[in-house]
Amino acid sequence: MRPTAAFMDLIKRVDGGNATRILGELAAVVTGDEPSGGRPKAIVQHLETLAFRLEGSDRFAQASEVYRLIAAVDVDGRERWRTAAVTVSLEGLCERGRFGEAAAFVEVLRDGDDHGAAISAGVNILMRLAWQYECRYETEASVQCYQLAHALSGGGHGIATVDGHTLERKIRDIRILQMRALAEEGRHAEAAPLHEQTRDLLGLGPVHVYDIVSAHRAAADGRGVYREVRPGRRIREPEPRFLDGPVALTSQAGSRDAPPQYVALFRDCLAFPRSNIVLQDDRLIYDLAAHPLSGTFDIRDGVNPDQIMVAAYGSGRALVAAPTERREIEAGLMLFGLQSRNYGHWLLEFVGRMLCFNDRACPEGFPICIDDDMPATHRQIIELIDERARPILPLSAVPTRFRELGLAPAPTLLPFDMRPGHAVYDSIWPGDVFADLRSRVLGRLAERGVDLRRTGRRIVLSRRGFAQRQLLNEAEIVATLAQHGFEVVHPETLTFAEQIATYHAADVIVGSASSALTNCIFCHPGAKIVALIHEGLSFNFRGYTSMIESSGADLLFVRGTTERSEIGHPFHANYTVSPDQVLRAIEAVGRS
Repeated sequence: MRPTAAFMDLIKRVDGGNATRILGELAAVVTGDEPSGGRPKAIVQHLETLAFRLEGSDRFAQASEVYRLIAAVDVDGRERWRTAAVTVSLEGLCERGRFGEAAAFVEVLRDGDDHGAAISAGVNILMRLAWQYECRYETEASVQCYQLAHALSGGGHGIATVDGHTLERKIRDIRILQMRALAEEGRHAEAAPLHEQTRDLLGLGPVHVYDIVSAHRAAADGRGVYREVRPGRRIREPEPRFLDGPVALTSQAGSRDAPPQYVALFRDCLAFPRSNIVLQDDRLIYDLAAHPLSGTFDIRDGVNPDQIMVAAYGSGRALVAAPTERREIEAGLMLFGLQSRNYGHWLLEFVGRMLCFNDRACPEGFPICIDDDMPATHRQIIELIDERARPILPLSAVPTRFRELGLAPAPTLLPFDMRPGHAVYDSIWPGDVFADLRSRVLGRLAERGVDLRRTGRRIVLSRRGFAQRQLLNEAEIVATLAQHGFEVVHPETLTFAEQIATYHAADVIVGSASSALTNCIFCHPGAKIVALIHEGLSFNFRGYTSMIESSGADLLFVRGTTERSEIGHPFHANYTVSPDQVLRAIEAVGRS
């Protein structure tokens, strides 16, 4: 059967100005009184050529209509043509940045009967385009495509991006990067329209701009109370020692000026479990973000997947968007924050604040508020150090309004990470804070009858249960050390009291430079610590030295061979250490 004269006349007459009207007439001709059992190939070929011509002139909506018409004509190839109708329109519109038209097309598609293969193909096209834009650092185009994929799929359920993230997290992370770039240039007001486009999808409230202030400055205008419990003082210079002699470190030495320790009280604050920031009126209270070096820090409050808000810092101000859900608490002491569930961060950054909360400058009766995802050992530490039998209040990841909130600082300045192009900041820890913690913990354990006598144990700490910074030949090292009187200890399987008794009793401890070694602040004076680590010269060697040697222990680093990888932070690279290196280190600390 040949195409009719009317059909061919309409095909020839289609142009950009009349396409919509002519396509309606074509549909009437093609779907009119034709015999059943399929259509001639010539009609399909002419329509497909027309669709291609419309695509070439950027008439994607009309090209999509032609493919739908072909689907009505070619019953056997219906799914193919319906899929083409979706993909040609989405790909064409998105590649030309016409995202508003693409959104309207998605809405019509969701309300129609094009489910199944056509919808799935459209989502796949959008995900592919989004990833391509992301790899080219075209962030706005990328987030628009991810957002369209979320809408077309009906909520993004079960869809993962190329790098394994959910659509919601990917959209949020890109928005944060965009907001951060604007904040760094002082263009805070320009971030609000970007945020408005996606905040409903992410379940967030509107974005606001806050002045960044330290706790000391925040209290200076009368809207808070600041009481110093330990003044600023000079920290002793740490001297990292290495098995094979001195090395040229590439990190930046942390300040030797220990910050004051304080208790600060603020009324009517909004805080965020799993985050470090506190909002009061038009101010964001956060010592790290208010530090003069903050422009070089990578402040992670809005990127960590556990967070429940987004924040971007720059030019002395911050952009913050929070969920609308809130809880109300009368009063509390802030012992929650970023990375609080990580044992190393917890012991170094958070536990020392309990000394401030024990001070008489801190009011009685306030509960200690912690993140609810922390392991039991964290609470055990609080109970040992707390002198006022305060209640402990675990908080889930919901923004919390405090009628009154007590703050205390970390013992030293510890950035989460540094921005690209800046040397790693190797924090130096003040020994006096750890000495007080040590005294308090050991004293309370002794009162409870824990045996803290030095027994000459030689222990090697296992890190087999961890995915990062693995000693890849740990089994070989353990087998070698077993021949020299060492026993294997898995700290994560012990209670906090059992861990401290184990470390305190040991004469020699061998382990990966990781969270497990932080317990060495409770070692006996004169204990010998051998820390195994990769080759990276930017690692925080000064930090480990100042922290561990605050107990009076001696520390020696053994740098092994790094397993090269493009994935993950250089600090957490896996590595191997030869048994010979470890045995030489044991001999070296035995002579010191």
